Amino acid sequence: MHTSCKTTAAGIIMSLVLMGLATGATAQQGGRMTRLANLVVDSAQLDSYNRFLKEEIETSVRVEPGVLTLYAVADKSDPTHITILEIYADSVAYKAHLLTPHFLKYKTGTSAMVKHLELVPVTPLVPEMKIK
Repeated sequence: MHTSCKTTAAGIIMSLVLMGLATGATAQQGGRMTRLANLVVDSAQLDSYNRFLKEEIETSVRVEPGVLTLYAVADKSDPTHITILEIYADSVAYKAHLLTPHFLKYKTGTSAMVKHLELVPVTPLVPEMKIK
């Protein structure tokens, strides 16, 4: 993960977390689970990957009450580097998410497209902040 919050995909997402757009992340904060997923996608398959990702995110947020936020950004200087801010109501909601048909479709459909995946647990520093 990037160590600075410059204008990169990870920097943008980290800024969102620091601003507290993610409400709660630890057991002490209502059990919410917050993390960053940092991915590198095969450039030849980027358009196809983005279609899978869009469908998965839209469906998850619409039909799963435990999926509070999935917000994906691509690094402007290298759009194959994607960061997703993930916020779940709790670890139970996260585990349920992993078993949904739309997540499994995304995961199996993109498995050969993703060259690198890093899941980074994070803690919002101002968890009471809301998106305007």
